[in-house]
Amino acid sequence: MSDFQIKLTNLFSDHKKLIERKNEKQSSGNGIYDRWKFPILTAAHTPVFWRFDLNEKTNPYLLERQGVNAAFNSGAMLWNGKHILVVRVEGDDRKSFFAIAESPNGIDNFKFWDYPVTMPETENPDTNVYDMRLTAHEDGWIYGLFCTERKDKTQPNNTSAAEAQCGIARTKDLKTWERLPDLITYSGQQRNVVLHPEFVDEKYALYTRPQDGFISVGGGGGIGWGLTDSMTNAEIKSEVIVDTKLYHTIKEVKNGQGPSPIKTEKGWLHLAHGVRNTAAGLRYVLYLFLTDLVKPWIITYAPAGHFIAPKNEERVGDVSNVVFSNGWIVNDKKEVFIYYASSDTRMHVATSTVAQLLDYVMNTPADGLRSASSVATRNQLIGGNLAILKELDL
Repeated sequence: MSDFQIKLTNLFSDHKKLIERKNEKQSSGNGIYDRWKFPILTAAHTPVFWRFDLNEKTNPYLLERQGVNAAFNSGAMLWNGKHILVVRVEGDDRKSFFAIAESPNGIDNFKFWDYPVTMPETENPDTNVYDMRLTAHEDGWIYGLFCTERKDKTQPNNTSAAEAQCGIARTKDLKTWERLPDLITYSGQQRNVVLHPEFVDEKYALYTRPQDGFISVGGGGGIGWGLTDSMTNAEIKSEVIVDTKLYHTIKEVKNGQGPSPIKTEKGWLHLAHGVRNTAAGLRYVLYLFLTDLVKPWIITYAPAGHFIAPKNEERVGDVSNVVFSNGWIVNDKKEVFIYYASSDTRMHVATSTVAQLLDYVMNTPADGLRSASSVATRNQLIGGNLAILKELDL
């Protein structure tokens, strides 16, 4: 074989080993969920033929022509017996696009479909699209709600000034996507908008995240709630805040809905992200809460603190000290696959069950909002445990 053929063979061999690597459950856990050792998707998981020109005549040195920087922030669903992720793939050119990866078991062997998603544009073209939330709605459509980013034309000389709004697309087969008009709200910019899977009062219900600017929520923020008559011309005329920002908590700077909530017999189970400020910059963590089964905008249980926070190598990446989730899957065994990204770079999975997550949400103490309250709550736990240890003579 020529040098080119040897290099090409090695490229595909290494890629195959990465894709087929068996994942391993980490030995130590907190009883709430299990982390898995290896990231399930990285830039290196994208197909070789997305990145390299494989024609020896036009690329004799086998150079990477279109690099991929990251694979992260994935929507998720079960589809034809497979675990499907709609992945945010970011090229070296900083442009993100959507691509679908599937796995037979949800924890490893994720393989990208041959082509990325071809997402139609509106009359106002997107500069960037990312972070799709998937919802299989009871109307029969699969909706993808995502952030559409465009230049803020009110600040023509500021090359970082951008505007975020909610883009909407729908599909029946995950291959052909119909682009609908962007969501209209009356609260400035929008990020992290999620469609509720059922009608509420015969309307479509959405979780929103109103904000004043592209990154800073300003006077806005919190997880909102609003209704629209239609998704083909979605408009929310009034938003109420379901879950607000709170001083000196994990969500003091901003917070937002993650994926579409899971329906349980105890209520709607929500996964969200919270952001606080630190001397090292913003820190993103994940947290859970439960809302009423009939009135999904009313919180019934909210444990204190984070559910998942960046750990070890997860803390390092393009935007460090971040975990973010916009996708999870519950199967017919009530097992839950939580797909989360670390530091805007790679995808991971944590696994649990509906029963475990409900136990955690309903029986973990709420935030007392003061150090003294935190100590009092912990002392209750310690006192009860010491009595048990004494009885057991341990």
